[in-house]
Amino acid sequence: MKALCWQGKKDLRCEEVPDPIIEAPRDAIVEVTSCAICGSDLHLWDGLVPTMCKGDVMGHEMMGRIVDVGKEANGSGGGLKVGDRVVVPFTIVCGECEQCRKGNYSVCRRTNRNAALGDAFFGHHTAGIFGYSHITGGYAGGQAEYLRVPYADTTLIKVPEGPSDETLLFLGDIFPTGWQAAWQCDIQPTDTVAVWGCGPVGQFALRAARMLGAERVIAIDDVPERLVMAQEGGAETIDRSQVNVLAQLNEMTRGEGPEKCIDAVGMEAHGPTPALEMIDRVMTGLKMETERPTAVREAIMACQVGGTVSIAGVYGGLANLIPLGALMNKALTIRTGQTHVQRWAKELLQRIENEEIDPAVIVTHVESLARGPEMYRKFRDKEDGCVKVVLKPR
Repeated sequence: MKALCWQGKKDLRCEEVPDPIIEAPRDAIVEVTSCAICGSDLHLWDGLVPTMCKGDVMGHEMMGRIVDVGKEANGSGGGLKVGDRVVVPFTIVCGECEQCRKGNYSVCRRTNRNAALGDAFFGHHTAGIFGYSHITGGYAGGQAEYLRVPYADTTLIKVPEGPSDETLLFLGDIFPTGWQAAWQCDIQPTDTVAVWGCGPVGQFALRAARMLGAERVIAIDDVPERLVMAQEGGAETIDRSQVNVLAQLNEMTRGEGPEKCIDAVGMEAHGPTPALEMIDRVMTGLKMETERPTAVREAIMACQVGGTVSIAGVYGGLANLIPLGALMNKALTIRTGQTHVQRWAKELLQRIENEEIDPAVIVTHVESLARGPEMYRKFRDKEDGCVKVVLKPR
């Protein structure tokens, strides 16, 4: 089959790789009909996530149809059958461990087959994740024609036939990621919610904040097309290239700051000034830190006293100059985590079916899988107003 394979920093290739097969009784094989480039895939593209190996298949946003299923994942046991249309969440979940029973699916205790490596990096490992380094299990990703799904009966989300792939695809990652980011804020009817980043997760976070009842949502970015899309989603906007973000937020909130702040940027943030960005770039170059945490720094400084900072942006290692003094003295609450996709999937599918939201509104580019390497570059450079890229394997 064809798949996008990581060969090194900024080096992806569409290559022939062996077709996946059933390896365990709870496996299923999915023929991928659509996949997407996630913003966190760019961290792999940029060589910032360790333990990637040459030839690793990329991708953790995908959907398709089941073409083969293990004996414990079908029938009365698992309920899956050949022909089912499914969305594949980025996390692999057993459904049986203590964390899965609590609904904390992204920290499933069984599915990371490189648990010892994950423990070494994070203290305690995450769940297994498709296409996202050997820290998270070294599983092949879904930017491919076919995908093996372990623990398929508890991982896969069955979806109806009617809606388009573009409407349903994002149930596997960025729609519930944006939703969880807003949900973690415990939004009240009088709240102002500020969202750093108007990429795909930020677009869903700001829309989720509106659906969850925020009085105002303020979106922060510097890409004109993304700011327009945020406005269309019901947000006021700040162009960070034109103003001081902290000063502007204070002006917009009577000097108090927003009650809730969402970091939808993560480890490759820019700014807030050329000098400070250069400091972060030097520190990452010297391996004194592994990421540039501008967005979370600003969110902590901007947040109203007693407020909440929700971190949806991906961080992978160590960051410096985090204002812990502001965090502690302002009595802020920090909430974060990889997304518990299966916790939210049923509710969000219902909201799609009720026409409360059509996730397809964020799609700006649809291309063939073969053009994947070129589209990674376009997404990285935000070329042609790129917000979300969907790839078609066939």
